Amino acid sequence: MTQLADFGVYIHWPFCQKKCPYCDFNSHVRDTVDHDRFGAAIITELTTMADQFDMRGRTVHSVFFGGGTPSLMPPEIAGQICTAIKTVFHPADNMEITLEANPTSVEADKLAAFRACGINRLSMGIQSLNDAHLSFLGRQHSAKEALKALDKARHVFDRVSTDFIYTLPDQTTAEWLAELDTILGLECDHLSLYQLTLEEGTAFYSMAKRGLMQMPADEISLDMFTKTQQRCQAAGLNAYEISNHAKTGEESRHNLTYWRAGDWIGAGPGAVGRVWQAHGRTETRCRKHPDSWLDDVTKKGAGIAEQNHETRIEYAAEAVMMGLRLREGFDIAAIEQKAGARQTWLDEHAVSLYCEQGLLHLNDDILTLTDHGKTVMNTLIGQILI
Repeated sequence: MTQLADFGVYIHWPFCQKKCPYCDFNSHVRDTVDHDRFGAAIITELTTMADQFDMRGRTVHSVFFGGGTPSLMPPEIAGQICTAIKTVFHPADNMEITLEANPTSVEADKLAAFRACGINRLSMGIQSLNDAHLSFLGRQHSAKEALKALDKARHVFDRVSTDFIYTLPDQTTAEWLAELDTILGLECDHLSLYQLTLEEGTAFYSMAKRGLMQMPADEISLDMFTKTQQRCQAAGLNAYEISNHAKTGEESRHNLTYWRAGDWIGAGPGAVGRVWQAHGRTETRCRKHPDSWLDDVTKKGAGIAEQNHETRIEYAAEAVMMGLRLREGFDIAAIEQKAGARQTWLDEHAVSLYCEQGLLHLNDDILTLTDHGKTVMNTLIGQILI
């Protein structure tokens, strides 16, 4: 039986020092930011949403400060938001509070202050240990600076995750595996290893459309992915999710809430949230532009631009798409409890067929991908959903 998803809070801090050419997140570069005003507005929006969706007092298991670059905010602002969350909701005894950070020296110098304000897990976006690749990715740190910041972070926090990007243009499998060996030698408890994707609206997408950048062939990307999975597994970092590897017990509790199709409130410009109510699950999407969002919060208490009521079939589709990314898979019977009979959203004949082909595994209503199935996951999802 798969575990039930916990309840979380997502805080979006949209400001960055520079827009990375691969990033399609809601991020904005500004010379000055009124940190106090934006921090207070996030607290206001959280409180409004808690009341609107009758979530006040609910036990919260995880908080995630994402962006943008939330480590650019003053630590005391993060502390105020953490205090508000613990007041509006009921904090679980082992509540995980994660902050995304870049390994620049400016941000690294603030880590102890963030820890003192309640942050207990750090997610550091290193992206590469190759200076040429860091330059290509538009990063503002060197490999040496990143390693120094990581060392400092591990002295401050018990739990530190690091992000890296691979399958870059002209990157060979041998080159990536050599870098991966160095990464594994750092003995991190959690690694997020993402293949570079071209997202519409990014600088890289535009460059590729104009023929100025060419991604590795599919067979090279597949080879890199397969060997990455093997080496991480051998190093004791299980792929508990397609792109996320962790030692047992070090999985991201907050991200598991997403992958298990759980509930979370999202506050801040561009934040997305999903909460179950009597009629079904509601998705909220906040205004993306920081100033428009701030105006709405000032006038109405929240900057919600869209509020969509998901159908039960839509919920089932997301639960399947997210759940298959997990090593644990998903529980068909558990989804039925919220989405209705499996025959209305799951093609059981297709499931049987792909189990026979060794792409899926079904055991006591738990459906998981096999190692081979991971390489064609998106195709499988499209085939088994009705």
